[in-house]
Amino acid sequence: MHLRSILAAALISALVSAGAAIAVVQLWPDDSGEEQRAGTISTPAASTSAPAPDGSSSGQASLSSACLSATDIYKRVRPSVVKITSTVSARSPSGSPAEGAGSGIIIDEQGLILTNYHVIAEADNLEVRFADGTAVSAQVVGSDPGNDLAVIRASASDEELDPAPLGDSDAAQVGDPVLAIGNPFNLEGTLTQGIVSALGRTFAPGGSTRPIRNMIQTDAPVNPGNSGGPLLNCQGEVIGINTLLENPTGEGVNVGVAFAVPANTATRSLPDILAGKTVSHPWLGIAGQEVTPALAQDLDLSVEAGVYVTLVAPSSPAERAGLRGAFRSESQAARDSAVPPGGDVIVAVDGQNVASVEDLARYLDTQKRPGDTAKLKVLRDGQELSLGATLAEWPE
Repeated sequence: MHLRSILAAALISALVSAGAAIAVVQLWPDDSGEEQRAGTISTPAASTSAPAPDGSSSGQASLSSACLSATDIYKRVRPSVVKITSTVSARSPSGSPAEGAGSGIIIDEQGLILTNYHVIAEADNLEVRFADGTAVSAQVVGSDPGNDLAVIRASASDEELDPAPLGDSDAAQVGDPVLAIGNPFNLEGTLTQGIVSALGRTFAPGGSTRPIRNMIQTDAPVNPGNSGGPLLNCQGEVIGINTLLENPTGEGVNVGVAFAVPANTATRSLPDILAGKTVSHPWLGIAGQEVTPALAQDLDLSVEAGVYVTLVAPSSPAERAGLRGAFRSESQAARDSAVPPGGDVIVAVDGQNVASVEDLARYLDTQKRPGDTAKLKVLRDGQELSLGATLAEWPE
């Protein structure tokens, strides 16, 4: 399966790929700023949704009377969506500067704009074009490459900017109506609509990039140029930043499956980004597989839920903590089709039970920072162990 970052490029483009629903999820790669104070940023209001029986948020009803028409949402939010053009030093075969174009979301009245990191990465010059046609230069404030997020500041002292409200992405439900505004194929201010078609998707773009977790899947048509633009709920709130699209043909056009980084992920990163920092993420350094009753039976495990450690990265926090993987090396894992016995089973972290790799990764991503210690409850050969892993930064 192939994914494409939805960044329109006149002379260059970025093709990325990822495996979905794989049994073994990799948790390590294959291979100080001056504080800037922002103005008022529209952040999510507290959710009033009642918890579902499983403990998750029940979200808002798709046909809520609070929903606005697509026309009203467009009129409200279109002024908050900009076109971002990046120029990089790399040259095309013709010798011209390489340019790319994406979208961005105004988040305060002083010119702060939220977008995807891949829209502005390695750019020598950035230009922002507002809805009224005014074009100004912009500079990078900070970024979160691990979640493909960045904030830039436009030189817009004479502009009256209208920030878009950031909504509560945790309130989204499958089936909720959504809209996207962006600049696909340089067609500025394009509105498309669809529904939330799935939640909690994880994709690993490949290379040294960490997996982006908890993404919102939608069938709202997005295409190259929509990168960094808003995915909106039916109240006109930003619940996601459009980032990737499914790309089975390799042509980079929409086939009805696209993905957005949740607004709540951006909200968690914004304090560090606005302080001019590059956000870092905790790294444990394992690959693992969800323990199922079938796997437990095959490997004679004493539990039927947890994370079966298949690989431990050399010199990683996991190795220093004493975790053991079933495979002794990546080459063995690539060579052998069957998962062997002998790996540790992580059943809890800091007293919180984990039933899958996603449970473990989500906890570390949201509750821990590099340098923090994670207390792991581990089963080894049927015996319970307590191991402490001091987390490192995700390697570049």
